[in-house]
Amino acid sequence: MHHFLSIVFLLLAIGLHVSVQSTGKRSERSTHRSYKSSLTVGNGMYLGSWGFTDMCPSGTYAVGFSLKVEETSFFRYDNTALNGIRLHCGNPLIPDEAYVTIESRVSKWGKWTDMKLCPSGFLKAFQLRVESSQGRGDETAANNIRFKCIEDLVLQGDGTDRGEWGEWSPKCEGMGICGIKTRIQEPQGSGDDTALNDVEMFCCA
Repeated sequence: MHHFLSIVFLLLAIGLHVSVQSTGKRSERSTHRSYKSSLTVGNGMYLGSWGFTDMCPSGTYAVGFSLKVEETSFFRYDNTALNGIRLHCGNPLIPDEAYVTIESRVSKWGKWTDMKLCPSGFLKAFQLRVESSQGRGDETAANNIRFKCIEDLVLQGDGTDRGEWGEWSPKCEGMGICGIKTRIQEPQGSGDDTALNDVEMFCCA
């Protein structure tokens, strides 16, 4: 009898666990959403490999962003600066709806900055701050990013300041940015690390 009751309690516990798990909010982001155009810039660096494309859920667009940044240290030889970019997707017609966060490949150093949001509308174009090759010096590649919202309002990330700002990407064809893909250099062990080198954005109708 005692063995029978133990089995019953075990089955009830499993059923409760499954019930709780099934009520969790599932991410609706997709790598398969169709896009109208892609945005690139000419000053991205070439080290590492491209990650997967991550897209906002259908009907939403990037309304803001945050960065993963390793702050510059003059006591450390190997700085990596920008390590990741997150886009925060939403629909201004449903202002109380929670944002969905998307990201492509991200490197391991640094911390995430606070989110920056367009006052209205979506992200429409971007600009990268990139340090060119330093030869035998410390390489950092991408350091920071800016985005334009509607009416050309500029949001600047809380990245680092090495390198120079390049040209702006074209503006989105369509409603706004809806996806991202990043180029990340894998950790180099005892070699020089650069983390995020380049990024491509995608625009949806």
